[in-house]
Amino acid sequence: MVSSGVALGLTVLTLAVFTALGVWYSRGQVQSVEDLITARNSAGRGQMTATLVASVMGVWILFAAPEAGASFGIAAVVGYAIGEAAPMLAYAKIGPRLRSVVPEGHSLTEYAHARYGDAMYAFVIVVSMLYMFVFLAAELTGIAGALSLVAGVPQWQTAVLVGGFVLLYTGYGGLRASIFTDTVQALLVLPLLVVAFAGAIFALGGAGSVHESIVSANPSLLDPGFTAGLQFGLALSFAILGAELINQTWWQRIYAGRDSETVRSGFRSAAVTNGLIVFLGALFGIVAVGQTEIVTALGAEYNADIAFFLLLQSAFPEWIVLAVVLLALLLVMSSVDTLFNALSSVVTADLLRLLSDPDDRTLKLGARALTVVVAVAAIYVSLRAQSVLRLFFFADLLGAAVAFPLVYGLYSRRLTGTGALVSSVVGLAFGLAYFPDFRGVITGLPLVGDLLPAADPLYLTSFGGAFLVSTGLALLAARLSSTEHDLDDLSRNIRSLDRTATDGGTASGEDVAPAEVRE
Repeated sequence: MVSSGVALGLTVLTLAVFTALGVWYSRGQVQSVEDLITARNSAGRGQMTATLVASVMGVWILFAAPEAGASFGIAAVVGYAIGEAAPMLAYAKIGPRLRSVVPEGHSLTEYAHARYGDAMYAFVIVVSMLYMFVFLAAELTGIAGALSLVAGVPQWQTAVLVGGFVLLYTGYGGLRASIFTDTVQALLVLPLLVVAFAGAIFALGGAGSVHESIVSANPSLLDPGFTAGLQFGLALSFAILGAELINQTWWQRIYAGRDSETVRSGFRSAAVTNGLIVFLGALFGIVAVGQTEIVTALGAEYNADIAFFLLLQSAFPEWIVLAVVLLALLLVMSSVDTLFNALSSVVTADLLRLLSDPDDRTLKLGARALTVVVAVAAIYVSLRAQSVLRLFFFADLLGAAVAFPLVYGLYSRRLTGTGALVSSVVGLAFGLAYFPDFRGVITGLPLVGDLLPAADPLYLTSFGGAFLVSTGLALLAARLSSTEHDLDDLSRNIRSLDRTATDGGTASGEDVAPAEVRE
C-alpha cells in the first residue's frame, strides 16, 4: 500500500495548485454578486462545453457508474450513458427558451416562485437543494473511500481537505473561478481517462482475455437482453434525466453562456461527450468483475462502489493507482466547486425576498456564508455514507417527480402552481411506494405501511413511475385549467441582482428585452 503520508502530501499539492489557479483567474473579476453567482454572458463555446463536461465528470464516474456496471451489466451501462446524455440534449432546447423567457434570471427556484407561487416554490427549493446536497456528499464519500483504500488515508482528512480547499477558491471567485478550473480539469482528465481504460485492458491481456474473464465470472453481465440489466438501465435513464433537470448547476450555466447559440451548441457537445465518458466509466465495473471479487449486495463486505480501484490494484503498480486517485481528485474538485456555487446561488437569489433592501455586499456575504455551511454539512454526511450509488438514487427520485412539472411551465401558460405541485407530490408518493431503499422507514408509517406494494429492487417502477405519473398529471392539469399565466411577467419579476439592489430590493416592473434581442 502507498504511504498515507505521500498520498496525503500529493493530495494537498493537487488541491493547492487548483485553488491557486481559481483565485488567480478570478482576481479583479468579481465586482458584484452577479459576477459571483452567474458570470453572466462570459463563457464562449469552448469554455461552455468544457465546464458542462467537467461539472458532470464527478467522482461518481469512477464509483457509481462502475458500481452499476458491476451489478447489472452492459444494459445498465448503456442506460447510464443514455441517461447522462438525455438531459444535456434537453437543455440544448430548454436553455435558449429560458434565456428568452427569463433573460435576467439566476436560479430554478426564483423561476419556480415567479411562475408557480409560494407552495410550489417551497417544494422545489427543498427538493433541489436536497438533491444537490446529497450529490455533494456522495462526491466526498467517493474520493475519501478511494484514498482510504489505496493509501489508508483517514476518510475525514480527505473530506475536510477537499471541502476546505475548494471552498477557498469558490468562496472568493464564485462561478468564474469554477468555470476556469473546470476548463483546465477537462483538458487534463479526458485524455487521462481514455489512457487509463486502454492501459487497463492492455495490462489485463487484451480485449479477448478480458472478455473471457467476464464470461467466466458472470456471463449475464454481457447479455444485452439481460432482463434485470435492461430494467435497471431504463430506470437509470428516468432517474438521471429527472434529477439533472432540477440541478441548479445547469440552470446557472445557461446564463453564463455568451449567447443562446453558445448555450445550445455547448449542451449538444456535452451530450455526446458525457454519454461516452459515462459509458467508459461503467464498463470499468464489468471488467472488474472478471478480475477480482466484487460483492454487489449491500453489507459488511460490499465493495462494488470501489470496483474501478480494485481493478486497478489487480493490474497496475501502486504508484499508478495513486496517480489515478489524484485524477479522481480532479473529478471531485470539478463537481464540488460547481455544487458549492449552485447551492449558494439558489439562496442568494432568494435573499431578496427574505431581507429588507439588501445591498450588494450583504448578498455576497450571504452567498459565501452559505457555501461554508453547506461544505461543513456535506463533509459530515459523507463520513457516514456507505454506497455512492444509493446516495444518488434517493436524490434522483426527488428529481424524477418534480422535473417535468417544473420545466413545463416555460412552455405552457395554463399549468397552475397547484397543478404543478399536486403532480409533483403524487409522482413522488408513487415513486416512494416502490422505492427499495429506506424501506423500513417508509413501511413504518402509520396507516401507510400495510398498504404499500412490494418494492422494486431494480428501481424501474419507482423512477419511471415517479417521472411518468408527474408528467401525465401535469399535462392533464394544464388541459383542464381555465386560467392562463402571462409568461412575459417572468422577465418583469425576475431581475438582475445588481439592478434590483439599486432599485431598493424590488423589481421596478419595466419591460426587459428578451435575451436574443439584448445579445
